[in-house]
Amino acid sequence: MAGPRLEPELARQLFFEGAAVVVLGVPEGSEFGIDYSSWAVGPRFRGVKMIPPGVHFLHCSAGRAGGGRRETGPRTGLFLGLQRRQVRVLRWDAASEAVRLAPPAPGEAEALRENLQEMDRFLGPYPYETLRKWVSLTSFISEAVMEKLQPESGQICAFSEVLPVAAGRRGAALGAECRSYAEGLARLPRMEPRAGTEIRFTELPTQMFPDGATPEEITRHSMDLSYALEKVIQQRYASQPLDLLAELQFAFICFLIGNVYDAFEHWKRLLNILCRSEDAIGKYQDLYINLISVLYHQLSEIPADFFVDIISQDNFLTSTLQVFFSCTCSAAVDGTLRKKAEKFKAHLTKKFKWDFEAEPDDCAPVVVELPEGVQVD
Repeated sequence: MAGPRLEPELARQLFFEGAAVVVLGVPEGSEFGIDYSSWAVGPRFRGVKMIPPGVHFLHCSAGRAGGGRRETGPRTGLFLGLQRRQVRVLRWDAASEAVRLAPPAPGEAEALRENLQEMDRFLGPYPYETLRKWVSLTSFISEAVMEKLQPESGQICAFSEVLPVAAGRRGAALGAECRSYAEGLARLPRMEPRAGTEIRFTELPTQMFPDGATPEEITRHSMDLSYALEKVIQQRYASQPLDLLAELQFAFICFLIGNVYDAFEHWKRLLNILCRSEDAIGKYQDLYINLISVLYHQLSEIPADFFVDIISQDNFLTSTLQVFFSCTCSAAVDGTLRKKAEKFKAHLTKKFKWDFEAEPDDCAPVVVELPEGVQVD
């Protein structure tokens, strides 16, 4: 866990004023990390010291032997809000191959704090060289929002634990040859995540217009998603709309560091609603000024090897941002937001060679899915 050396006096101050996470029982050869950094666990590892106060993401992958070399299993993690000089204890759970927050025994935290100097050689220093990057990716995530979003189990898993909720058409037909892909799927049991293990993201609307809307209103709300965005904000963030950006950041971290693909899907859907809400851009200008900053830092962290391929599927980002940039050109948009959007557009064009000047897909006819039972004459 070596990094750039800190000045001795600064290191001493950080040691006594920073938080510490004591991690017990992690098998040697596993991978353990905090925020944007991770390391292979050695025989002396007992945790991390000198952690700055704030929200942090701790993650672990179990070490496994395979093919003559050590491999790691799926990543699990949890968000923690840490205070100055606080000591938290995590213990390895062999059954789930994850670290879990352990309720401290009476006086345990105080005893660990007093004996921290004796444990110093077993604790790795927090990687301050990546702190700026971590802060830029989590700037809106408060401890309160973190508690709302984190699963009830406290664990964020790369692969969700699922249980069957209904039997498929198995039995005598199981050995029969499937005549179609759909038939094969129908034979499988329907699965749902185990209760308490889901990330508690805001439920995003699947119907973008109000009940009883006229055909004209359905078309308008399907092109400008401001009605859907208002529904999202009113669910959880009516008093503080900026907290919606915390959810966008939370989803991004869960995917980028926690390897949770469902979080990436939520990030895409939420970003799509935000970027295609023209009326809301004029109403929530502070939200959108900050959205540009959030996206700037997120897109700066796209790994060149795989994330670009995933995010470019169906040209999702370019088409979504193209609509957003066209909306920010409106006269109803504040000049500060308009100028920031123009600079962001120029930055993306230069960095990724994305073309935002081509005719957007939104100029094509819009096919609207009507709710069951609704008819248009």
